[in-house]
Amino acid sequence: MWVVADKAAGAALPDGVDCVVANTLPYLRVMATAKYLVNNVNFPHTMTKRPGSVHVQTQHGTPLKHMGLDLKGRPSAGDMDFERLLEHVGRWDYLVTPNPHTTTAFTGAYPGRYEVLETGYPRNDRLAAATAQDRETARAALGVREGGQVLLWAPTHRDGATPSRRSEELTELARELGDAYTLLVRHHYLEAGAGIPPVDQGARILNVSGHPSVEELCLAADLLVTDYSSLMFDFAVLDDRPIALYVPDWERYRRERGVYFDLLAAPPGVVTTTVSELAHAISSGRTGEAEATRLRRAFRERFCPHDDGRASERVVRRVFPVA
Repeated sequence: MWVVADKAAGAALPDGVDCVVANTLPYLRVMATAKYLVNNVNFPHTMTKRPGSVHVQTQHGTPLKHMGLDLKGRPSAGDMDFERLLEHVGRWDYLVTPNPHTTTAFTGAYPGRYEVLETGYPRNDRLAAATAQDRETARAALGVREGGQVLLWAPTHRDGATPSRRSEELTELARELGDAYTLLVRHHYLEAGAGIPPVDQGARILNVSGHPSVEELCLAADLLVTDYSSLMFDFAVLDDRPIALYVPDWERYRRERGVYFDLLAAPPGVVTTTVSELAHAISSGRTGEAEATRLRRAFRERFCPHDDGRASERVVRRVFPVA
């Protein structure tokens, strides 16, 4: 049984998948009686964990930036309630992680008595098992024209980085790349209303911020451009597709937000700090050269060791009893 935000979201689910709309009577009934509860965030604080129920926390990405208790004392924490956070963590029976780095980071940031399942992320099974046909189907569904290169632009939220600046960067990148490229723009959910700039020449820009499946966007893209988003770790599962980092504010970001490792010392590909440098790295083919490929493969070996398309199976075998 899936919980969805509204009826429209429920209608978009595949045939045969049952769902309830959040904060309705059927939803409350399911939440009060379900044996197994699976989420990649925490369930509402108003919900009490029923004795005998099993909570599986899948999380939603390999962490680069500090999370949980590691945010104490940092501006990004704001008015975060750490005591409430620990109450939520206390409900977890299982924590799913994709690699040793994430296991270490999350068990420190979210201390608890749960069992860690270092299985790989179930949501990435689709990427690990993707075929050339999956790629073409995803592109067709997005209305991407045949030929040319498709770039997925997916920056994370940065305090102080205004949508207007992002708009300028996108306009500049589109103009420098030219009309042989399509930019799929995936804004962070905190900036989802930023929209996209009008571009009278250069690359075509498609706003896919509201697309329900980021995996579909990854399948459609030939290359990922990001800064500090955890999407880079998921995209690395697609081993044949380059990743380019655009990080003009790295020193400021890691000082203010806090990070678990030096991304620039072990990046997943080409590192750039200006839009012109980024555009040249893409158009010249440097993102796919031998050194960039070596970096991406080392990154994949470190962060995607269990992404073989069978993570879901491993979780199910451990958590759910076999009839």
